[in-house]
Amino acid sequence: METNARYLTIGGFTLAAILACLGFVFWLNHSGGMSNQQIIRVRFGNQVSGLQPGAAVLFDGMRVGSVADLAVDTHDPRRVLATLAIAAGTPVRQDTRAGIASQGLMGTVAVSLEGGDPNALPLAPQDGAPPMLVADPAAGRSLTQSAQDTLGHVDAILADNSDALKSTMDSLKVFSGALANNAGRVDAVMAGLAKMAGGGPAQAAPPVYDLAVPKLAGLPAPSLGQIVIGTPTAVVALQTQHLLTRSPDGEISPIGTMQWSDALPTLLQQKVSQSFDDAKLVTTLVAPMDYGKDDRQLQLDLRRFDILTGPERVAEVVFSAKLLSGDGHVLATRLFEAKAPSADADEVASVKALNAAFGAAVADLGTWVAAPILKDAAVHPPANL
Repeated sequence: METNARYLTIGGFTLAAILACLGFVFWLNHSGGMSNQQIIRVRFGNQVSGLQPGAAVLFDGMRVGSVADLAVDTHDPRRVLATLAIAAGTPVRQDTRAGIASQGLMGTVAVSLEGGDPNALPLAPQDGAPPMLVADPAAGRSLTQSAQDTLGHVDAILADNSDALKSTMDSLKVFSGALANNAGRVDAVMAGLAKMAGGGPAQAAPPVYDLAVPKLAGLPAPSLGQIVIGTPTAVVALQTQHLLTRSPDGEISPIGTMQWSDALPTLLQQKVSQSFDDAKLVTTLVAPMDYGKDDRQLQLDLRRFDILTGPERVAEVVFSAKLLSGDGHVLATRLFEAKAPSADADEVASVKALNAAFGAAVADLGTWVAAPILKDAAVHPPANL
């Protein structure tokens, strides 16, 4: 008996719980839910692909209800009737516009309602049936349909401009062919632009060569006063640091990447001065403002300092010299010329040959300068010996 009573108690409690749940659901639907809604219908004149019962109903973008039912209009099978359950008090008026809206990235379909004029008449029932709205004729067009229409417009544009597109493609083909045929020139142009803009790989510094100081042998070393060596003159082509070549017809051209340690006229002045100083023939000055009225002057004019090309490569050094007294009178003038064969066409061999020719010409210059100085010293010994 006690066992049966316990089972009856448990069963009664379970049945009461089920009835309480059913009562709560009934109250929710009629008190807080369905009884607080209004029903309207919407007639769609096109397909409503993707719209299903339970889909959201939006009023000006805010959810106000859901689709309660979908059915084909029995009077016109081309139309669809959607029954909407929306919140009571939603201001649906006669000019409210109905349509289909896509929600989110997944494209969930919903019914959209857009409020009309506040002064318009409210939507009223018709013959006891729920009030009805007629949807926008464009509503219900699926995304696939819209995409097909867009592709149709694109295809029409391509068809209308097929000749122009073909001409453009032909021009691109010709242009790409020209680029392929001139790839080397394009690369050279791009490299030049990069170099102009300071880009590209860093280039190695060019080699720099100096002239050797000629040795004056066999000359007396009485230190016969001072002599001023003025700045040598030269044509523009020789005022350079580049290694020069001269063709048999007289064309002068720089070759190679090497550079002399200074411009050729300056090198001539410096090396002659150092040679005279080392031989203790005279004390040389290279700044004209430092000499006195009794100091002699040596004026040089560089004529050639290059490699003569042809069957045989020969280094040529040619310059003229004027020896002037302290008061500017010309004591003597002479042209000095020396040649030396170049064993090879490279820069090292060319520099060696020019050094040899330059040494021979300066040796002749030293002998020539010493002669009048020694003769004058024998007659009028200088006070500053």
